[in-house]
Amino acid sequence: MELAFAYAAAATVAAGLGIELRLFAPRREPRRGEAIAWSIGWLLLAVAVAAGIAIAGGPAGEWTTVYLIERSLSLDNVFLFSLLLAYFLVPPELRGRVLVIGIGGALVLRGGAITGGLALIESVEAVVYLFGFLLLYVAYRAFRGADDESDPSANPVLRLVRRILPTTPDFRGRRLFVRQGGRLYGTPLLLVVIAIIAADIAFAVDSIPAAFAVTRDPVVIWTANAFALLGLGSLLALVDILVRRFRYLDKTIALVLAFVGIKILTADLVHISDLGSLAVIAVLVAGGVVASVAADRVDPPHPAEEATRRPPRCPQQLTPLPPDG
Repeated sequence: MELAFAYAAAATVAAGLGIELRLFAPRREPRRGEAIAWSIGWLLLAVAVAAGIAIAGGPAGEWTTVYLIERSLSLDNVFLFSLLLAYFLVPPELRGRVLVIGIGGALVLRGGAITGGLALIESVEAVVYLFGFLLLYVAYRAFRGADDESDPSANPVLRLVRRILPTTPDFRGRRLFVRQGGRLYGTPLLLVVIAIIAADIAFAVDSIPAAFAVTRDPVVIWTANAFALLGLGSLLALVDILVRRFRYLDKTIALVLAFVGIKILTADLVHISDLGSLAVIAVLVAGGVVASVAADRVDPPHPAEEATRRPPRCPQQLTPLPPDG
């Protein structure tokens, strides 16, 4: 794929982030119907991009496979982002701004991770097998339902930021920084943006190696990542629906990661085409959805159990961080 496509993709994603920020439920809670419509719209945009790549004779199969992998793995990002927004009590009118800035920063850092990962693989070919074992380990933990630390106050990045820069106890509109008494302060908006970027970096440890199993083309990987992260604002609004309807989400993601890990480790013995990988991932995701819906019909969740599936909106223990010093 030519570098011109990367520039065009970056411009399209930047425009898409701006459009969603301006037009998707501005300054209010989104309605379920519009969240569904916007999510479908972003998916159709990705389909159109894949079709354009195919018409141009490019690696449409590789691009689509990476997109599906990253999009399915981004569901975990959405759930954690929801917890972070609740932790910092981010007002609805500021959530779009937080996500746009956070996703923009995450895409820049993912570009560096992709470039560094490819350089490492090219210098030490065996590194790709380490990625395969890493994916299998993460899949094992996800399948068992191992809980990761989700308390933002324990995040070492945030702790470092708050040691360097004192923070205000409340939001100051859309501002990330304010100056008081001649001293520069960060706002909770800055902290939640940093937390979202740090969370995305953690998830990139899983998703970037998964993309390496499909292709070594950095343009394919980065642009597919970019379009997979596009529209997370509308997808975030569907978190409640996904959590209630998709009880096997963690296990489905675990199976996707396990398949990609096995593909990496057995590449010299078994060749799986791009179309074959795409079909397997689509079947796994569709199977997880069908199994979740069927399980809920056979054994509907108790209201108390359903509440535990849903990310907290404003739980009492999630309060804004006090200012340092």
